[in-house]
Amino acid sequence: MPIMIDTFRLALKFWGVRGSTPTPVIENLNYGGNTPCVEVRLPDNEVLILDGGTGIRNLGDSLIKEFEGQKLDLKVFLTHFHWDHIQGIPFFQPLYKEENKITFYSFPFPETGANRRLGAVKGLEETLKGQMTDPYFPITLDFLPAQKEYIEIEAEPIKIGPVTIHPFYLNHPGGSFGYRLECEGTSIVYATDLEHGSQEHDRVLREYCEGTDFLIFDSQFTPEDYPKHNGWGHSTWLEACKVANDSRVKRLALFHHNPSYTDHTFFGIVQQARRKFENTMGAQEGFTISL
Repeated sequence: MPIMIDTFRLALKFWGVRGSTPTPVIENLNYGGNTPCVEVRLPDNEVLILDGGTGIRNLGDSLIKEFEGQKLDLKVFLTHFHWDHIQGIPFFQPLYKEENKITFYSFPFPETGANRRLGAVKGLEETLKGQMTDPYFPITLDFLPAQKEYIEIEAEPIKIGPVTIHPFYLNHPGGSFGYRLECEGTSIVYATDLEHGSQEHDRVLREYCEGTDFLIFDSQFTPEDYPKHNGWGHSTWLEACKVANDSRVKRLALFHHNPSYTDHTFFGIVQQARRKFENTMGAQEGFTISL
């Protein structure tokens, strides 16, 4: 089902909420097993997409059906290039229609850009093409007929229609972006794939989360499991609640669910989180909210 347009400034829908790897098993079907993808709908019905995990496949099918016979001009903001955040892109149906335009936004890899100047790493376009080369995929990204544009961004605001997107760096192996989207006094913060403990990153994160209406936050581990995964680039539900309280967030969505946590386990996590920050939910595929 498409997002139903009413009076709103920003609307979003979760298409993928799982971290690390898809989990298409019955014990995960309530919250969902697709990897990260969030649709953001603007007041003029323009579509922004946050991340291209396996959830983007279903989103693409939905958009083709909703806008049948119309040209699509879609903006895809990638947090980083770990596989669970880009692996749905080869199956994104709007890329297979020549009348469509898809613009990809992300940072120069890695975040400093220093290695890139030395020719040691690839830019955004080459990075995305890399997962669709032999022997990993039967066709190349260039083969797909849609118009494609690749825009490398830094931590500077981007204006798209009535929305301003503020990228900011997160503490994650290889670098990652968070995004704050603002529209006429309403805001959403998408902060996945981050690890707490870096004083500067934690300070910047709280600044961008300040007063936001809806915070989507990496909560891959419980506080008990986290010490075994220190350095993996992920956070906990407890840290999510701390940030929400510190930054006076209105609503918190726990995101990037651990692939080994079942619906039953995660339901318990949400209940614990609500004792620390009452207005907490677990991000769930198909959930839609208008702000």
